[in-house]
Amino acid sequence: MDRSAELRLQPDAARYTLPCFLEDVVTQHSERTAIRFEGSDLTYSELGQRAQLMARGLVAAGVDKGSHVALLMTNSPDWVVAAFAVALAGGVLVPVNTFAKDDERRHILRHSDASMLLMQPEIAGRDLIAELKGAHQDIATGQPGHIRSPELPSLRRVLVSGLDDPSGALEPLSLLSDLANSAEGVSEELLSALSAEVHPIDDAMIIYTSGTTALPKGVLHSQRAPVIQSWRFAELMELRADDVVLTAQPFFWTAGICMSLGASLAVGAKIVLEETFDAGRALETIEREKVTTVHAWPHQEKSMAEHPTAATRDLSSVLHIEFSSPLAPVVGLKEDEWGTYGAYGMSETFTSVAAITASSPAKLRARTHGRALPGNSIRMVDPADGTELARGEEGEIAVKGLTFMRGYYKVEPELYLDQDGYFHTQDGGFLGDDEYLVWKGRLSGLIKTGGANVSPLEVEEAAGGFPGVKTSACLGLEHPTLGEAIVLCVVANPDASPEPEAIRAYLKERLSAYKVPRVVMLFAGKDVSYTGNQKLQTEPLREAAIHRLAENGIEIDGYRYSL
Repeated sequence: MDRSAELRLQPDAARYTLPCFLEDVVTQHSERTAIRFEGSDLTYSELGQRAQLMARGLVAAGVDKGSHVALLMTNSPDWVVAAFAVALAGGVLVPVNTFAKDDERRHILRHSDASMLLMQPEIAGRDLIAELKGAHQDIATGQPGHIRSPELPSLRRVLVSGLDDPSGALEPLSLLSDLANSAEGVSEELLSALSAEVHPIDDAMIIYTSGTTALPKGVLHSQRAPVIQSWRFAELMELRADDVVLTAQPFFWTAGICMSLGASLAVGAKIVLEETFDAGRALETIEREKVTTVHAWPHQEKSMAEHPTAATRDLSSVLHIEFSSPLAPVVGLKEDEWGTYGAYGMSETFTSVAAITASSPAKLRARTHGRALPGNSIRMVDPADGTELARGEEGEIAVKGLTFMRGYYKVEPELYLDQDGYFHTQDGGFLGDDEYLVWKGRLSGLIKTGGANVSPLEVEEAAGGFPGVKTSACLGLEHPTLGEAIVLCVVANPDASPEPEAIRAYLKERLSAYKVPRVVMLFAGKDVSYTGNQKLQTEPLREAAIHRLAENGIEIDGYRYSL
């Protein structure tokens, strides 16, 4: 039975703020373990205490209500503590994509008007300090606490975890504890007063979408959006206090914030965090920690299922994973009794705007993407003129509601909202007479080849079944006779070397002839860029694919590409 229409927002509307959310979960689950990281535990009570201490330090360091604070960290207790600390101080959190290169990071820091950056020194062998100093001379040579950079005009301070002494303009993150505890520091009473002035409709976060084709947009969300979605996901996924959650979803993305982190905290579950994903280590963690819920990308689940140690592990504790996942048979799932794919949403709605509960019948989850969640509204419109369509008519999905963004940061609302306040998503689908939404795919993403329309997603999903394929991007390259020629760019798992022609042969058995890529190209993981939700960025790949075709003199239906 689908119970999504019965969902009730909790606790009460006045408490739809991150400071109140933290207070509620700490009060309810005080001595339970909130986070396990690298063998160490952080209880809910300790999480609250650490967040309050850091928040006092942030205020002492100059963070006022409405200050924009950027956070460049991997999934760790430090990320969680810092995010709540910013909220307690009344600031606006700007999570930074940890995969971002210099140009994207520069854009996020400047566009967001971040006055402070909290960061870690390195990620998976990347020296973030060296990257930041190399990209910004004013930070490399500046004075701690007094950054004056025309490139990043709002930035004043950069605080780095694990840094012992100032380096250029960089300061130790531990400085915040010293400031909080100093004689002139910020008292607990003052922090409580600041937190009490945070309102549900106040600015809370700017999420950068990391789109596949352009610099990311800043999606500004109110306090109530992540809080409502955290409570909701706890109900939709039917989590319990004794659940153990392992997540590979990054916290700079909305699903990581509310589906992985917030929902787990809402019920008092234990979250097991790892800075970076490794298939073998993830399997070991699932077995050791008796993980019940796994949040991972499909290619990560595939790499776990194909790992040499998978068959020897006891993974029977896993209850919450998609039945369609390659990992499902490995953990021993026999029936499709749970799944989150019966949902529809985006960064602009802080994940799901429509959904059904995870235990809804498998057939219902397979054929629908849910009903509009309470407080949200969905309509179908004609993509040509925006007029509303009747039930059953296929068109463009338009949405608005409680968790819809406050707006694109620095973009006039009339540029993306219609006269009724609806956001046109550029996604196609229809609403049935029963109010269930069916999503059909991106309206703007189709490849038109030889007079036929091809969904890149369909090709990419088919390619994902080939052994050794980590991820792929299906591109339409301009072609004089075909309109667009289909080229598939593939990134393989580190230990695999699939043959391009073998991939094409595999796809020929699974796709209509006109959908089969004319060319399959392999790319090394270090040579590609990813979006926040781990999709390949297509524009850099498009340029690289054309360059490779031209350089190697490869023709597609008699057409030779040139640089």
